[in-house]
Amino acid sequence: MSKLFSPFTIKDVTLKNRIVISPMCQYSAVDGFANDWHLVHLGSRAVGGAGLIIQEASAVTADGRITYADLGIWKDEHVEKLKQIVSFIHDHGAVAGIQLAHAGRKASCEVPWDGGEQIAAGENSWKPVGPSPIPFKSGQVEPHELRVSEIQDIVFAFRAAAKRALDAGYKVVEIHAAHGYLLHQFFSPLSNKRTDVYGGSFENRIRLVIDVVEAVQSVWPDKLPLFVRISATDWTEGGWNENDSLQLAAVLKDRGVDLIDTSSGGNVPDAFIPARPNYQVPFADKIRNEIGIYTGAVGVIVEARQAEEILEQGKADLIFIARESLRDPYFPTHAAQVLGDDVEWPNQYVRAKREKFKK
Repeated sequence: MSKLFSPFTIKDVTLKNRIVISPMCQYSAVDGFANDWHLVHLGSRAVGGAGLIIQEASAVTADGRITYADLGIWKDEHVEKLKQIVSFIHDHGAVAGIQLAHAGRKASCEVPWDGGEQIAAGENSWKPVGPSPIPFKSGQVEPHELRVSEIQDIVFAFRAAAKRALDAGYKVVEIHAAHGYLLHQFFSPLSNKRTDVYGGSFENRIRLVIDVVEAVQSVWPDKLPLFVRISATDWTEGGWNENDSLQLAAVLKDRGVDLIDTSSGGNVPDAFIPARPNYQVPFADKIRNEIGIYTGAVGVIVEARQAEEILEQGKADLIFIARESLRDPYFPTHAAQVLGDDVEWPNQYVRAKREKFKK
């Protein structure tokens, strides 16, 4: 069996293979509520054979949404539909995970297919917040600089969201501290100009993500995995960089985080990001092998043998598939064929497998 299709166990959770469907926003919710689009979208990836499916960034507060159409988990009423989605994923052999998020200064935007720009006024807008009153890009709304008491309210919101995720049945929680959203905004010196306990030094700038980790851990069982997604670099001089990420990964490991989902960028609009196959793999590799914590590789991983090579070379432990999964919900099944692995198909589809592979 290939490395890609070997099982992987973290704590009490075993994934049937190393393929993770990366959290990808669908911008299809109303008032944060999941609906049948999310059931079919996520469910089809379970049928398609992935080991772990992480639900898109789910806002822990209403004003923590990127757009008015984001999924949310800031109120108990959100849980009922999420339970149905989780149940379907688990019934079809995958593990359900969820990413908890707050957009910070990148909130109050239009959906991407309608331009994606920040909405300054109107019923679908609200005042964004951040560590400092610095908008993401020129011309956008100046975010409200969070007071310490408001920061603590957000920490509590992450805790409450994690409890709801547990009630819904998710087996993995990922904290979103990447792509220029709130936690990333705090730890990057480009967006955090505070002079209190949440700004200035490295230790102060990472304080919020540590507070959130500890709050989530207070309700999330020790036996279930906790991931953190980070942007390993801002790709900008004077910003968050690879060495900072190594230091943060070491702290997160000591705090009991199980895996670093290693992405990059998103905090500066004009950064040059050299997006190409495997361009973020070196970050996952370095964190994994220098810090000794599990990592996930993500970013333009589109072929089975490419994913297999990353794992065989010990550069990451899991492969996060994003846009390739949008192009092909059955990527895992097709990857298994390329690598010569005989994987189970859903009972409803077995007759097609027999016809295709009969000797």
